[in-house]
Amino acid sequence: MSGFNANKLSAAGVLITIGIVFGDIGTSPLYVFDAITNGHYDRLLVLGGLSSVIWTLILLATVKYIYLALNADNNGEGGIFALFALLKEKKLKWIIYPALIGCATLLADGFITPAISISSAVEGVKSIFPDIPTVPIVSGIVIGLFLIQQFGTASIGKIFGPIMIVWFGLLGYLGLINIFKDTSVLTAFNPYHIFNMLMNYKGGFIVLGAVFLCTTGAEALYSDLGHCGKKNIRISWTFMSIVIVINYLGQAALCLSPGFKLENHKTVFYTMVPDNILPFVIIIATLATIIASQALITGVFTLMNEAIKLKLWTNLKVKYPTDHSGHIYIPFINWFLMAGCLLVIYIFRSAKAMEASYGLAITINMVMTSMLLGVLLIIRKPKLKYIYIFVFTIFLIIEVVFLMANLSKVFDGGWFTLSLSVIFFTLLFLYSKAKQLRKNITEYVPMNQVIPLLNSVRGDSHINYEATNLVYPTRSDSPQKLDSTVFYSLFQKRPRKAEVTWFLHLNITNDPWGVHYTVNEIIDKHCYYVSLNFGFKEEHRVEFMMKKIHDKMVSKGELQGKSIFTCLQEKITEPDFKFIVLNSRVATDNLLTSFEIIFVKVYRFIKMTGLTPAEDFGLDKTNVVVEYVPISVTKQLDQEMIEDSEDYSTKLNKTVDSKNKAYKKRH
Repeated sequence: MSGFNANKLSAAGVLITIGIVFGDIGTSPLYVFDAITNGHYDRLLVLGGLSSVIWTLILLATVKYIYLALNADNNGEGGIFALFALLKEKKLKWIIYPALIGCATLLADGFITPAISISSAVEGVKSIFPDIPTVPIVSGIVIGLFLIQQFGTASIGKIFGPIMIVWFGLLGYLGLINIFKDTSVLTAFNPYHIFNMLMNYKGGFIVLGAVFLCTTGAEALYSDLGHCGKKNIRISWTFMSIVIVINYLGQAALCLSPGFKLENHKTVFYTMVPDNILPFVIIIATLATIIASQALITGVFTLMNEAIKLKLWTNLKVKYPTDHSGHIYIPFINWFLMAGCLLVIYIFRSAKAMEASYGLAITINMVMTSMLLGVLLIIRKPKLKYIYIFVFTIFLIIEVVFLMANLSKVFDGGWFTLSLSVIFFTLLFLYSKAKQLRKNITEYVPMNQVIPLLNSVRGDSHINYEATNLVYPTRSDSPQKLDSTVFYSLFQKRPRKAEVTWFLHLNITNDPWGVHYTVNEIIDKHCYYVSLNFGFKEEHRVEFMMKKIHDKMVSKGELQGKSIFTCLQEKITEPDFKFIVLNSRVATDNLLTSFEIIFVKVYRFIKMTGLTPAEDFGLDKTNVVVEYVPISVTKQLDQEMIEDSEDYSTKLNKTVDSKNKAYKKRH
């Protein structure tokens, strides 16, 4: 759906938004009330739990994410790394920690969300066929879901949008037909019921851990900002939130109806459903939970894309299925999440068993988001500082209470997502520390120091030519400076000599199509800096483009266009090109601490999961030389050496000469 503009409010935008964003939070009615009541339908518990759900949706989902967070975008992108990028400019060093924790917990949540959402829907089949095994069905759906990610979120949203409208219509219908069984549930809008439950119901505080499940997916309201746009999300949520609350009211009324109890293999949600439409509702619920998983997956894609841009993770292959830069697909992350989801399904095997591990990680994520969002808004609008301090103190108190309640489930299954979060955070943290270590070196050398050396090498007849055109991809975004690693490769080993030396900087623009370039002369006819700009959907045919630039400069008389190897000039008209791609390695004479050694090893391990340097620069591997360059990231080794003896006397030289003469006479 390439014509869809996420920045504009439109019917198509709203449809896609409903299909992409609200799946997770919109399918929470499938399991939340079962988690809250756990088979107990005391009025104090039901009304207190319902009131907690309503006010959690109002305060966290609506006020925090829909009203406040959507205003804190980074060039149209949302998510915790968007906040980090905005705060990074303020030189606040501590913000890296909540950002990495938030990323780690959302990745961990990505393992559990598809598994529990789809399981909770598919297990409705047991109401009709009690003995049917659901694990293979759930596994098949999960595999199918991840297989279709490569076609893009816009196309998926176009298909799923109408299904989600049917789903939300069913939620509203089922809620309305059940509310009349006990209209006293409408009093749950009074937050008094929350305090009443906490004070007077045994285990009321623990219940809050289950209540929090109603807002899982709220992070997608913010992280999917780049996919759908602020206006489309806000308008859609206005209607979707009302329908969700109506359904929760209906479930509560059903639980409080006289003589209510659950039959075997049924949940509160499926008990709401009239028998004659039960198969239809199971099918729609299953499709809706697929969309719930979709909301999380697109959020993780966005998150990791931001991490890559911020240099907090190694470069991965990012594909753009549509002409919108927010619609992305990251193959490595896709298959990684699929493997994790299947692992969860086969460890826990049912939605009920997964409940304990669900919610803990995302609660931590929300706390981190509140911290960063609060600081950003205070910095942006200092006149409203005290209002924001008050508002975000309330948010943090609520979220910390939820976190404490969820921590009580650590040994029941919460250990799984908590362990994953710790592992992911450790990898992210060690990678970031390794990047800091890498920055200790001199990153760039002024170009005015490079020019005389290039001239000296080219004028030295003792050095053989390596190529007619020698191309170095560079991360330097200016012709006034050069990467120190390129400087090392050119001069500090065997000097590299070429007729024309090119420094090539690759740039990705925000437009989907188009390739344009600029050329800066460093040395007339012998050295140039090229900035090559690709639209984000353009294929990176770098060698082809460099030859086109070369030919254009030849036609304008700026280059001779002949091979430097005279024996080939009459036989081969096309000059040769050689590309040098550099990999840095910590020099052996660096004094690294034990922790720094760990940083380096983790850095290398993570780099192995990403693109090779040649792939990163979009180069054909057949014409690339990969070279390893030593770098110093710490102080260098200073080892003492003692000379035992020294004798350069004339006597010694004469002795050696006489021995040589005697040897020659004998032979």
